[in-house]
Amino acid sequence: MSTKELQQEIISTMRRWQKIEDAAAASTGQIMEKTDNPIIRLIMEIIQRDSQMHYRVQEWIADSLDFKTVSLTPDELGRVWGMIEHHIELERKTLELAEQSLASLKGKKMVVQEYLLEYLAEDEKKHGNLLRNLEIVKKGMRASG
Repeated sequence: MSTKELQQEIISTMRRWQKIEDAAAASTGQIMEKTDNPIIRLIMEIIQRDSQMHYRVQEWIADSLDFKTVSLTPDELGRVWGMIEHHIELERKTLELAEQSLASLKGKKMVVQEYLLEYLAEDEKKHGNLLRNLEIVKKGMRASG
């Protein structure tokens, strides 16, 4: 498969995926319309916002392969790297708070709060990983540059 064919396949996949994300966001809206339960509504809102962000990322991937030239230089990343490292530390602290709260709730039969704290902890881990993985990009640019 040529590079162009691979790019077209990824673009096509992103477009199909976006349609599914649209359906997922619409589905969460329908569920929210049918309930006044604050827990269910909160979960649907979280999923809806994630679906909207997934759509944006898929759009960005497709556009970057189709017609937008994307670049990130070591200098650009270097200019904000100190702030990114600071943010990594903030994410680490929020994860610690979530884990402390989860430990406090263990066995206390506060299942909804535990459920939501587990969600927050996973999201904080995800944020930390996104930022830490930028370092792999940074090192890769340095090695190839």
